[in-house]
Amino acid sequence: MKKSIYVMLVGLIFMTLLAACGSKGKETSSGEGKKGEDFVFASSGLYPPFNYSDNNKLAGFDVEIGTAIAEELGMNPQPVKNPWQTIIAALQTDKFDAIIGSMAITDERLKEVNFTDPYYESGAQIFVNEDNDSIKSADDLKGKTIGVVVSSTFEENAKEYTDDVKTYDSDVTALQDLMVKGRLDAVLTDQLVGMYAIKENNLKIKKVGEPIYLDQMGIAIRKEDEKLLKDVNKALKTLKENGKYGEISEKYFGEDISK
Repeated sequence: MKKSIYVMLVGLIFMTLLAACGSKGKETSSGEGKKGEDFVFASSGLYPPFNYSDNNKLAGFDVEIGTAIAEELGMNPQPVKNPWQTIIAALQTDKFDAIIGSMAITDERLKEVNFTDPYYESGAQIFVNEDNDSIKSADDLKGKTIGVVVSSTFEENAKEYTDDVKTYDSDVTALQDLMVKGRLDAVLTDQLVGMYAIKENNLKIKKVGEPIYLDQMGIAIRKEDEKLLKDVNKALKTLKENGKYGEISEKYFGEDISK
């Protein structure tokens, strides 16, 4: 009887240890990406050519960069969409691992998340209807009706020139409104995004002057995920050195936009 109990106890201990080992292999300490796991990264999906939907599948420069980072880390890339207005809050509640969605690095955002090293920079560009000759510089924006994407850095910048700021869910929608008489005087958005939208949608609009300022774009990661931040920075550096970043960039822009 005692021997039987002893055997049962040994068996129970063995099974407990086995279960513990199994669960240890699955658990993920916050921010520590492990090979074979999913690397879930988010964007608005409304920012072509950086991120957009193509046949119900996320595509674009940001998506391919995120995919390449995941592969470099030995993880499974899982791009997802999230509304831009709530994307930082969703990151903080652990809905995904990172935001790879052309997010500008700002002091305000750095209070809430960490950012990787910049992976590209671009300028805030003024766009107007091609028949508009009254706006030739940023000074001419004073008191005008300006369209911007909601919760973007461009929204805050536009408010420096006017109180009449209209917000949109996507740049393409805002740019298209430039062709509706009396709707908008100008749109303030990323230079690369605007030029791409003009080309792809045959919009009769034009850019005005040089960019007002330059933004550095980073990958946003939760404050507590320090190891993931380090790993993603290392992966980005490798992608630039081995030519993969340049290859993706050439596909969308005809040049390496990291330089």
